[in-house]
Amino acid sequence: MTLSLPIDGEANRLLERSPLALLTGMLLDQQVPMEKAFSSPYVLAQRLGHDPDARELAGYDPQELVEVFARPPALHRFPKAMAGRVQELCRVLVDRYAGDAGRLWADVTDGRELLRRIADLPGFGIQKAQIFVALLGKRYDVCPDGWREAAGGYGDPDTYRSVADVTDAESLRRVREYKQQAKAKAKAKAAAKADKG
Repeated sequence: MTLSLPIDGEANRLLERSPLALLTGMLLDQQVPMEKAFSSPYVLAQRLGHDPDARELAGYDPQELVEVFARPPALHRFPKAMAGRVQELCRVLVDRYAGDAGRLWADVTDGRELLRRIADLPGFGIQKAQIFVALLGKRYDVCPDGWREAAGGYGDPDTYRSVADVTDAESLRRVREYKQQAKAKAKAKAAAKADKG
């Protein structure tokens, strides 16, 4: 089973075949709809004329890469910042994994190591790293010992908390509901704390 978002079929197929596209989609998944984040690697591929390559992106002229990201429709709400972040990510992949994003998880011994490797990437805090561990385990059969525990609540089976749980439009709706409820709870908690203070 792989990720199946309600986006262009070719965009989904790129996420299936390209670990770098998948990792890039996860990196871009902030402050934009999930569908936008995970379809942007396909738009990037169209603009480059081929599937994204970590070595190429690592060495790209930074200003030219910003232009690629900013060309309408922009690949992200913040094209300059995200072009820089993707370039940083690709440089780390070149330095640590010979430019092959799949090597990030190919030889991990357990879920903790997988989480650590992902959390060490630019733009990946612990929550985003846990979501990506869950995405790899639930949709791409990357299941080292302890991966569910490393993913925290995102690794729980039969939940709708993140992109790792999206298989169709209905599951996407349920994930969105969960996120809205979580935001409302956090807002209420912050308001209660402010009232006490």
